[in-house]
Amino acid sequence: MRKIITTTWITLDGFIAGPNEEMDWVIVDDEMGQYEDDVVSAADTLLLGRVTYQSFAGSWPYVPDNPAAQPGEKEYARKLNAMRKIVFSKTLPTVEWNNSSLMKEVLPEAITKLKQEPGRDMLIYGSASIVRTLTNHGLIDEYQLLVHPVVLGSGKPLFQDIRDRRKLQLVKTKTFPSGVVGLYYQPANT
Repeated sequence: MRKIITTTWITLDGFIAGPNEEMDWVIVDDEMGQYEDDVVSAADTLLLGRVTYQSFAGSWPYVPDNPAAQPGEKEYARKLNAMRKIVFSKTLPTVEWNNSSLMKEVLPEAITKLKQEPGRDMLIYGSASIVRTLTNHGLIDEYQLLVHPVVLGSGKPLFQDIRDRRKLQLVKTKTFPSGVVGLYYQPANT
């Protein structure tokens, strides 16, 4: 069965964006670029909320033809552009990015069916509302939290409005030279 994996940049105090949605604290270097390429290469489907979809669709489709883009960035963009994208939004009328389809709401039965389809893993980038909803339904198979060495004090929390306690087990850690720590969690067998 395919897994749903969320990969999330997060601050030490649990925020995924600052109080004004700023993400200027995110460390982007060669090691983080390699991590992102590896995680995308292991998946064939992106699950996106409206905000992340609009951000990605507004930039990644144009990177391969951008003469100023680095070769690695172009290759990464080609992978994202080729992937199947499922966008969850109640307000978007359509989605135009290549291989995108729109779902008006997160239906646990539909997500379970997606997990049973043949293929590689499904990946959630950002999309805190999707992470929260799927966490509440017990449908996320792995949380890859990339903890950045910064404390914001306030901002947009990742785990907000979680209904029930979810016990997780740490399955892997990775320390990046930048000071970012990757924490890989899966639901605990209880």
